[in-house]
Amino acid sequence: MFTRFKAIGAGVVLAATIAAGLYWYPAVQSGAGLLTTTACELPATAANHPGMVFVPAGHFMMGGDYAYPEEGPSIAADVGGFWMDQTEVTNAQFAEFVAATGYKTLAERGISNPLDPAAAAIPGSAVFVPPYRDGQPDPFRSWWQFQQDASWQQPGGPGSNIVGREQHPVVHIAYEDAVAYAAWKGHSLPTEEQFEYAARGTSRETADGQQIANTWQGVFPFEHTSTDGYTGTSPVGCYPANALGLYDLIGNVWEWTSSPYYISHDFAAKADFPEGFDPNQPTDAVAVIKGGSYLCAPNYCMRYRPEARQGQSKGLGTDHIGFRTVLNP
Repeated sequence: MFTRFKAIGAGVVLAATIAAGLYWYPAVQSGAGLLTTTACELPATAANHPGMVFVPAGHFMMGGDYAYPEEGPSIAADVGGFWMDQTEVTNAQFAEFVAATGYKTLAERGISNPLDPAAAAIPGSAVFVPPYRDGQPDPFRSWWQFQQDASWQQPGGPGSNIVGREQHPVVHIAYEDAVAYAAWKGHSLPTEEQFEYAARGTSRETADGQQIANTWQGVFPFEHTSTDGYTGTSPVGCYPANALGLYDLIGNVWEWTSSPYYISHDFAAKADFPEGFDPNQPTDAVAVIKGGSYLCAPNYCMRYRPEARQGQSKGLGTDHIGFRTVLNP
């Protein structure tokens, strides 16, 4: 499986992995390893909406015309005022949801085998595995692997856990899992417009090169200098907030939105594809994810910008996709 994971659908990822010989990998050992760090203190918020920040209504130009083609063309957009979570939903917050409802994520329930639809679903999710063998870079090794039993509670696969990572963003969350949590809270997922509007002015680093978002430092995927102290996810709120008081809208983990993905903002056939359309994963329902992640680097991805966007199959989680919720008055 040598194509980028995010450029192909869930069924293709699983089919390619199975066709290659059921390569189920153990927990991540290096690179995007499971670093445990102290939680960062967050400022208090309004008592009537704890953990949320109000984003005033406004008008802005959405998208961009000079980077990746799916970001264009830039279009005028209006957004009504809304409340947004300060941070990505954490492992601790998701654990509260699971304890209250008994919910099991798609990764825990299992994903159907596209090569054998009658077979039992396979529990698991996609994990970033640094392309090294015996400590040496291997340019021919795929860095995404479907790992059996990887889930939000075992983010690196069997043998890993979230002890000490309670304030890290929850990952291995498929679209339906994020929707279920949001509904439990009486909230919803942000639209692409809401997310981008809230993220305006947020960037990866300051003009003098200070790291202000959790992204990859070095040459992806072979070198991670980890100058900010993190090789994987970081606890939420450990980087500076933006002007609205929101954290980690850029970097750390990609975040689900409620918006269907199309290959451009002016895609003419939206009505024909209400669940979104991506020619790289044409049979999948696809939603827009925003914000980039700890795997985005200047030489790869560069989607740590408010206008950046990608299409993600709703049917498979990864260890670099999470979410936050909004509340519309």
